[in-house]
Amino acid sequence: MILQSLRDTSVVLKMAYRLDKHALWSTALAALTGAAVPFIPVLISAYTLDALTNGQGFSRILTLVLASLAALFVLRLLESLSVKIRDVHVEVCTRKFNMELSRKNLLMDYELLESPRVTALKNRIRNDDNWGAGFYSVFWSLSNVLNCLFRLAAAFALFAPLLSAGTLLTRWTGPVLLTAILAASLLAAVAKTAWTDRKLYGIMQESAAKKTYFGYFVNGDRTNTGGKDVRIYGGASLIWSYVLTDQGWSEGWKKRFARTSGMGGLMLGFASGAAEGLAYVLVVLQAAAGAFGIGAVLKYAAAIYQFSNGLSSLVDAWGQLSIAALRQKHKLEYLDVPDVLVKGTLPVEKRNDNEYEIGFRNVSFRYPGSEDYALRNITLTLNIGTRMAVVGLNGSGKTTFIKLLCRLYDPTDGEITLNGIDIRKYDYAEYMSLLSVVFQDFRLFSFSLGQNVAAGVEYDSSKVESCVAEVGLWERYTAMEKGAESILYKDFDDSGIEISGGEAQKIALARALYKDAPFIILDEPTAALDPIAEYEIYSQFNTIVGDKTTIYISHRLSSCRFCDLILVFHKGQIVQQGCHDVLLRDGEGQYAGLWNVQAQYYVEEPVAG
Repeated sequence: MILQSLRDTSVVLKMAYRLDKHALWSTALAALTGAAVPFIPVLISAYTLDALTNGQGFSRILTLVLASLAALFVLRLLESLSVKIRDVHVEVCTRKFNMELSRKNLLMDYELLESPRVTALKNRIRNDDNWGAGFYSVFWSLSNVLNCLFRLAAAFALFAPLLSAGTLLTRWTGPVLLTAILAASLLAAVAKTAWTDRKLYGIMQESAAKKTYFGYFVNGDRTNTGGKDVRIYGGASLIWSYVLTDQGWSEGWKKRFARTSGMGGLMLGFASGAAEGLAYVLVVLQAAAGAFGIGAVLKYAAAIYQFSNGLSSLVDAWGQLSIAALRQKHKLEYLDVPDVLVKGTLPVEKRNDNEYEIGFRNVSFRYPGSEDYALRNITLTLNIGTRMAVVGLNGSGKTTFIKLLCRLYDPTDGEITLNGIDIRKYDYAEYMSLLSVVFQDFRLFSFSLGQNVAAGVEYDSSKVESCVAEVGLWERYTAMEKGAESILYKDFDDSGIEISGGEAQKIALARALYKDAPFIILDEPTAALDPIAEYEIYSQFNTIVGDKTTIYISHRLSSCRFCDLILVFHKGQIVQQGCHDVLLRDGEGQYAGLWNVQAQYYVEEPVAG
């Protein structure tokens, strides 16, 4: 276990060095100066006593004291400066590390984001951070370890003469006692690191991973997201009653934690007591032999205290560093998760006429970790300029079909082609440039309106205005004082503009137009609207897109009556396809059944009498 601890720590420190090597050097410098400071007063006192004992003059003693105070001042100054430098570089290094995690999350294959492995990793990372300070704790613990090592080195340098001083009778005691001190401390270090600290980590992980009411309502922020219901129905007392009776921190768990933690304290006490006790035996023996004077006694006693205290502190600090490194292990594993989608190299042919054809060839798909197929044996061709609707009940496979088309996932079986070539052979970014998609759960960001429409830092203002006007948002746009530079929402700017849900939908549609891709897909972005409003938006958008190939997804059949082709999905398969009138004539078909069920809610019953 001690070797594993060394490996874990080494990997994390290498990562820190790669991100900002100055963070490690400044941490070492701060630890060195901090470790040297306590020894200056000891040396001042010891040398002053020796000078007085030997009858040296006042000027000699004053010179010695002033020189020592000057050294102490310089060390304090260096310590303060190095700590400030360390703090800056540690902050930079930690932010870079967190940025790498965020970048990984942004660029990782979408399929992995929903995979059981990555979900489990994210949960473990969250559990690790729930009871630690993240990457910061590595530097804090490293600083303590280095401080202890430097203290030990300085203390040993001070009392090293003690090991060979004295009579022939007492000289052998030094090496023997020092060996005993080091052996006791090493034993405690191995036992504490390999057993106590890692066992404590496991106990804390167990508690963090357990589903508890405390974690659900307090750490999970459910009292905020459900705040309206809590206040309307007076649910605070109900929630609090569960939090107070939470069994996540059971008596058995608390006993195991206390027992393990207590054992760690016992080991530290053993190391400290053994080191200090044995060392003082050596001092007594050597002093009794007349090996040194009163100043040396003070110096050696202080050095022994620093050495024994440093040993026990080192054992504890190393345990903390090994656990801090262990808590970063899941993050490093997350950064090393390899992508799974095949990334081809073929360029996509650039065509002004949008003559692109996409085909599904006996495509089946099941999500990672699932044994059930979400899609089965899908075969179809998306012809140029087609207006196609995808309809069906919730869970019928509509959105999965779009995820495959957008290469968020690759098929489990079969292939999807672009102009007859498997899309996995194309350069991923170039293939994605062919698609504009507005998902049901689309997101706008707290950036400028222009950046939201362009999905980029730079944008063409005139093109933004044109797209905004086409989706029916011109009147709202002209009311914005800063136009395309207007910031949406107030997350980062108090002058940000709050927009309604309907306005957000139109901005998302404008974003799809701005990209000017040959394929446009609307995956129920208007599901929150009533059927009439949805139909109006779809019909308007159908006029705007011109000759582009467009796919509309909805569980409301009336919204897609204008489409050339309607695909009816049911249990992961295409059970019908055709235009609205043709499908409706098949009275026994899935489409007609769904149509009749939905239509009855919009047909007014005649008024009697």
